[in-house]
Amino acid sequence: MLKPRSVLLASVCLLPAMLTPGGLSGGWAVAATTSQPAPAAAGSHIVAINVTGNQRIETGTILSYMVVQPGDAFDDAKINNSLKTLYATGLFQNVSITRQGNNLNVAVVENPLVDQIFFQGNKAVADKDAAEAIGLKPRSVFTPAAAEADRRTLLGLYAKKGHYGATVTVNIIKLPDNRVNVVFNCVDGSETLISRITFIGNDHFGQGTLRQAISSREEAWFRFLSSSDQYDSERVQYDEELLRQFYLHHGYADFQVNSANAELAPDRKSFYLTFDVTEGPRYKIGSLKVVSSIRTLSGDQLRNLVPESPGDWFDGAALEEGIKAVSKRAQDLGYAFAQVNPEVKPNPATKTLDITLHVIEGPRVYIQRIDITGNTRTEDKVIRRELTLAEGDAYNQSKVDDSQENLKNLGFFKDEKITSSPGSTPQQVILNTKVTEQATGQFSLGGGYSSSLGALVNAGLSQNNFLGTGVNASINALLAQRGTQINLGVTDPYFLDRNLIAGFDLFRTVTDSYTASAAAFNYSESDLGADVRLGYRFNSHVRQSFTYTISERNVYSVPTTASLYVLNEKGQSSLSQISQTLTFDYVDDDLAPTTGSVVTFTTDFAGLGGSAKYIRVTPNVSYYIPLERVFGDKTWVLKLSAGAGYLLPILNYQDRIVDRFFLGGDSLRGFADGGVGPHDVTTGDSLGGKVMYTQSTELHFPLPVSHDLGLQGFAFVDVGSLSGVKAQYGPVRNSAAPRVGAGVGVSFNTPFGLINLSLAEPILKQKADQVQQFRVSFGTRF
Repeated sequence: MLKPRSVLLASVCLLPAMLTPGGLSGGWAVAATTSQPAPAAAGSHIVAINVTGNQRIETGTILSYMVVQPGDAFDDAKINNSLKTLYATGLFQNVSITRQGNNLNVAVVENPLVDQIFFQGNKAVADKDAAEAIGLKPRSVFTPAAAEADRRTLLGLYAKKGHYGATVTVNIIKLPDNRVNVVFNCVDGSETLISRITFIGNDHFGQGTLRQAISSREEAWFRFLSSSDQYDSERVQYDEELLRQFYLHHGYADFQVNSANAELAPDRKSFYLTFDVTEGPRYKIGSLKVVSSIRTLSGDQLRNLVPESPGDWFDGAALEEGIKAVSKRAQDLGYAFAQVNPEVKPNPATKTLDITLHVIEGPRVYIQRIDITGNTRTEDKVIRRELTLAEGDAYNQSKVDDSQENLKNLGFFKDEKITSSPGSTPQQVILNTKVTEQATGQFSLGGGYSSSLGALVNAGLSQNNFLGTGVNASINALLAQRGTQINLGVTDPYFLDRNLIAGFDLFRTVTDSYTASAAAFNYSESDLGADVRLGYRFNSHVRQSFTYTISERNVYSVPTTASLYVLNEKGQSSLSQISQTLTFDYVDDDLAPTTGSVVTFTTDFAGLGGSAKYIRVTPNVSYYIPLERVFGDKTWVLKLSAGAGYLLPILNYQDRIVDRFFLGGDSLRGFADGGVGPHDVTTGDSLGGKVMYTQSTELHFPLPVSHDLGLQGFAFVDVGSLSGVKAQYGPVRNSAAPRVGAGVGVSFNTPFGLINLSLAEPILKQKADQVQQFRVSFGTRF
């Protein structure tokens, strides 16, 4: 009898090896061995498959991966495919299949499990970010391929941080029970910054102008708090789009970016960034019309929404704004599926563009479902209430874009994307809203100097997304030479899940006696209390808020030499006040407006308890006029503002100094705080007033320095008047004549707050007015 032959069909194993520099050390390399099996006897079949060497993985699991099974005929191709399939699972370090008689023996060596993962030497990339990015995790199966992929992933993270000279090596520490620890040894290297940005093919705009149009920046000492001078390939792609927008905005409809190349400097310490562009001619608008194919919607009633006319220089941004306005108006009129398709016909000979906006009835597509993913902390309802669409609504891309912008403005997420996928029918789509959470807590600390308060320190702690509910909670403290302010506030932007803004504040404010020679006050004042707020949004531009305030006010530290008007104010008084503010906000940017207007109308009623009883009215309006078309720089903005105030005591109440208006300082530059208005003739003390008006004309313009420094110039003319105090204890200067101050200034937008330096000269003033020509304002002011 012949003994059963043992034939090696194939084997694949991983052998200890040292890979290339920068790769794995103490790891494995792949080796494969095969041999030709003896021909299978005709009609022979596999009786059994025996699996050995498996510790964690069940035998049944291994058999399920194999192409051949007991009862199958011996087939060399299928056996080799089984071998490849087992290895492809990534579960095994070594696999061999041998035939012993009519049985197959499968011997495996399992890949180890990852016990722990460590990062060493990494400073530019945080452990948390690195752990989230890599594929290997504790309790996962280790393979050399996975470790190498993770090494490359970490190098990609370093590249995004601007560290192109970083190195990452992987060390494997073997542990008992077929476990390993994985150690990523990182060397950050120095930051690889952009040392030079150059444009080729630009005939109409200089290098400096185009550098300001993109987001990437050349390295400079003052950018130590910014990453804009770090090379980032994704940012460069964004820069290409910014260049297109810039040229389209200025009328170059044929503009193209031919290439954007980043070249590593010979010393490998910086990048040279080069943009090759073709500008093309600048176009004017030949004709512009709106044509509607919707029978009951006339294009004529939509034409005025496009802010351009024939003969104007073509402006891509203005056209985009007009398209959105036409689309929104059509939808507001009930045409939910209306679409606006622009048709642009260039006339190279005349360098004009004939533009036609076609308003058509788009396909009827509805939203079947809205899925939200990635919100590990923020509640679904917080995200859904920012979406301008709901299940069952007509699909509208403009509203999808608005929803994505609303999510971005929350500041809760690193990234937010809204995409669509087909629904269960051709007339339905599913909106997929994917977000990536980020930290929403913030600690702030700043300091500076203010002409009103002296040296100051400002500290605050806030959480903008408290427990994922979207509620804002904060505590802030301002400590200054001549005053302190402490405030604890909570605001719910969607109270009771409705279109209501509710909140409350606990506050204490102290204003000490001024010690400056130009001081208009010689007493201290404190205010301790609380308020409850409730607001309502009528739409995206109009809102109204109501506030109930209760506080205890105190006037103290009044010198005996002070005016009788001030001495009689010494002591405590209580305030129980309800206020309302109606706001019409049509500016383009809340933080740095360049166009539009803001109108507020505030009324205060004191008398629901407390000692103070009055009605106070304060309307204000600001109007911004962009001058970019005149000067070619969006920094040029003309601001016109005006305000008024009127205090009416009721129920035989004698108004107090803490109820009145004061004028000067920031409200009327060129004059000291409280330096304008009724004064005691004998002592010169400021008494405040009951009737006030102000008007300011302010021109903002760029300075001949890099915009990245945050410096901006302004020139202004302020007009104002304050009056309304009757003489009781002695003569009072109470002229209602207008005062005028004019001057120039510089604003410095720093990471620690906004600093305003202004130099003003009073043009019209009265005898008792107190002057302050140079003024510094920093950060928060009360």
